[in-house]
Amino acid sequence: GINAEYGGEILISRIYRDDIARNAVDAFRVNVIHARSQIRSPVTNIARTSFFHLKKSNIWITAVTRQNVNAAMVFEMLHKTLALMTSYFGKVSEEAIKSNFVLIYELLDEILDFGYPQKTDSGILKTFITQQGIKTTSAEEQTKITNQVTGQIGWRREGIKYRRNELFLDVLENVNLLMNAQGKVLSAHVSGRVVMRSYLSGMPECKFGMNDKIITDTKDKDNSTSDVVAKKKNAGIAIDDCTFHQCVKLSKFETERSISFIPPDGEFELMRYRTTKDISFPFRIIPLVREIGKTKMEIKVVLKSNYRPALLGQKIEVKIPTPQTTAGVNLFCNKGRSKYKSSDNAVVWRIKRMAGLKEAQLTARLSYYRVLKTENGNVRLSP
Repeated sequence: GINAEYGGEILISRIYRDDIARNAVDAFRVNVIHARSQIRSPVTNIARTSFFHLKKSNIWITAVTRQNVNAAMVFEMLHKTLALMTSYFGKVSEEAIKSNFVLIYELLDEILDFGYPQKTDSGILKTFITQQGIKTTSAEEQTKITNQVTGQIGWRREGIKYRRNELFLDVLENVNLLMNAQGKVLSAHVSGRVVMRSYLSGMPECKFGMNDKIITDTKDKDNSTSDVVAKKKNAGIAIDDCTFHQCVKLSKFETERSISFIPPDGEFELMRYRTTKDISFPFRIIPLVREIGKTKMEIKVVLKSNYRPALLGQKIEVKIPTPQTTAGVNLFCNKGRSKYKSSDNAVVWRIKRMAGLKEAQLTARLSYYRVLKTENGNVRLSP
């Protein structure tokens, strides 16, 4: 089943199988939403029932099951559901869900069948689900919808026309880094997404490339192809693995290393990729932690930008975790703004803009309670 909750109140619920009781949400409310301890895991098991949950602002989106399911598939489905809601009515909030509950029920009936994912593409769903409900369609229109859902090019309908043909592309990358206390890099990789917005007429075929060719670490059986890859290594981008939208012609990618596709109408994610080689980190963080007595601590964090001086970093945010028994924090930073968020047990340091090859520093002085155990086994906090 799938639930949407706000502060413990059920806003919308859809049960696909009878092995989930309707009162299962009460256990989730008590053990997760109203729990005093911070919930760090996105999966909670209560009485042989698994709760997969996401939090969007103050809205909890939860999938419930008693089966041994693929967790990655469940979270992908939850993210797709959130993306569909955003595509239909914008910001996902309590008011928006209450105003569009009929529409959301229609979407839940279409995207899942007996708990199994079906159609999640907003372009396809918008052909027969609207804000007002399901369209009344003629036999000819119904045939077109059926062909679109089940046909060879199900992601794009025929007859699209624009006065002005436009195509927008965004490359969004996340650098993930794990470093030990001595500053040695334990693991690092870049995960990227290529997001496009297409406003093209007809059935156009587009071709997309990164530095003309994409280089992967796979070993080709054809020696001539391997020679080409070797020659291009200095100019290309080494990608460990990548996944594509269903519109991409995989046969051309395997032979030509180029991405050829007929794009869906509107916004869509063309591909995802991951690379672990030749990663240049945009920032370097140098932390220094010093204990001052039994209940005080000083944390100094130096942030250095490693990119070129001509570039400008924007909306930089650094989160510094603090002990759960923190009583007070005094902060000083020479650039940006910082504040202590007790709900997250962290100091949040925000910098609006930072030029390349610059340095910023933050100092935090913490006072915290000591956790003591009494003779009868109880725990008490001592200043």
